[in-house]
Amino acid sequence: MKPATADQFALSPPEEGCASQHAALCWRMHRGRVQVLLITSRDTGRWIVPKGWPMAGKTPADTAMTEAWEEAGVLGSLETTDPLGFYGYDKLRGQKDPIPCIVSVFALRVTQLADKFPERNQRRRKWFDAQKAARKVAEPDLRGLLSQLSLKGQMLVRVPVRKKPA
Repeated sequence: MKPATADQFALSPPEEGCASQHAALCWRMHRGRVQVLLITSRDTGRWIVPKGWPMAGKTPADTAMTEAWEEAGVLGSLETTDPLGFYGYDKLRGQKDPIPCIVSVFALRVTQLADKFPERNQRRRKWFDAQKAARKVAEPDLRGLLSQLSLKGQMLVRVPVRKKPA
């Protein structure tokens, strides 16, 4: 059963019948604000976070770090091996049926951006303030997660928006 609200969805593990992927939410502090690194997808050029399929012998968090390196040239550190949240999307496959995917998202604090990395000629990358990054991505659940980012000490956290009672 799909959670009723974006807040519930972003904290939920993958549903049965969905494929799993793992993503790195690459971030830094810049002029006192949280910035998020987005990359373009190879097929449509839309803004996304680095993500990929599970890798044999790697934890979900390690997979996210590997994808961040391969797709964006990111070196950094995970604050925790627990996901920051989850989002869903349909993986398009040309003429084949799309695959529903649930993506676990890990906060990766960027310490270095390499000029040379495996997919450097296939993607663009750009830093955005977190709120602008939320407006740039197409996936509603990822947009919700990005719009709820905040710092707690030196750790990136989600702060779900609470609606005022009617």
